[in-house]
Amino acid sequence: MTPQRTDMGTVVGSLRAVDGKAVVRMEAAFGTDAEDLWSALTDPQRLARWVARVDGDLRLGGEFRATFTSGWEGAGRVDVCEPPRRLLVTMRPGQDDQTVIEVELFPDGDQTRLVLEERGLPLNEAAAHGAGWQAHVEDLAAHLAGRPAGDWQARWTELTRSPWPGTR
Repeated sequence: MTPQRTDMGTVVGSLRAVDGKAVVRMEAAFGTDAEDLWSALTDPQRLARWVARVDGDLRLGGEFRATFTSGWEGAGRVDVCEPPRRLLVTMRPGQDDQTVIEVELFPDGDQTRLVLEERGLPLNEAAAHGAGWQAHVEDLAAHLAGRPAGDWQARWTELTRSPWPGTR
């Protein structure tokens, strides 16, 4: 993925394969502290403003249901919750096509660096998921800056239609 410039800085995304499955990784730094960023990642009211409507038990071991701005909806389970540092959830727990989303936060001067990975994706869906996470991270930046999220579908479409560097 090509790094994208946003008002928070550069979002660096990458795609790779591990054991025949795709991994999407996003990294970005935000001008806020870890507690505020953690809240944006775990508070259902704040999540709904930038990525997904989430209902259920959001404690360690709890199960929830999410409806993402992308239109995807399904079940999830909180597997690791170490505030305000690390969160790991399994999406579609117990199903053959389950994925794992892991988020880690790192203090970085007056900013907090976010590292987000989604693992276990079908290889042929890696680019589409990468574009989706790019749009979600940009919407997170907007939320943290006090602005409404962008048009997720339009941004995803723009990113999936962009040629890869060197492919023109």
